[in-house]
Amino acid sequence: MLRFPDAEGLRPTPDRVRQTLFNWLGQELHGKHCLDLFAGSGALAFEAASRGAASVTAVEQNRAAGRALSDNIAMLRAHQIQLWPVDALEFLAQDAERYDIIFLDPPFGQNWLPRLLPLMRDRLAADGALYAEGELPLQDGDGWQVVKSGKAGAVRYHLLKYAP
Repeated sequence: MLRFPDAEGLRPTPDRVRQTLFNWLGQELHGKHCLDLFAGSGALAFEAASRGAASVTAVEQNRAAGRALSDNIAMLRAHQIQLWPVDALEFLAQDAERYDIIFLDPPFGQNWLPRLLPLMRDRLAADGALYAEGELPLQDGDGWQVVKSGKAGAVRYHLLKYAP
């Protein structure tokens, strides 16, 4: 049976939003390399893996969430998902990879997206897509183009492309 983290502050992407996201990205992600920077329950990572992503790097510093995520990866034999149990900024300082798809679903109320978007420019592959969730709408700027966006309750979600 899948384990779900009992971690305070986790806010999983709602099912309806996740369905919309993967409709935007396409139903198949064969050969894509993905980064889930605030993995939480791992819902986005597992969804990407189930759609054929070649690799998914899941970053989650919360211990309870990380244990549950690790257990679920093992149980589902989702070997294309690699878990990094570190802080997002610490991970980005060590990592130099480029990803076809980046998922950014940071904790609300901590102003993460304005700090992270400049760091994502060097992480996104050419023609890559960045998905961002937050409590505020995002606008085009600094090379980022909002391709699609939506709102579900307090969650604002966006699909961005980078075109300097």
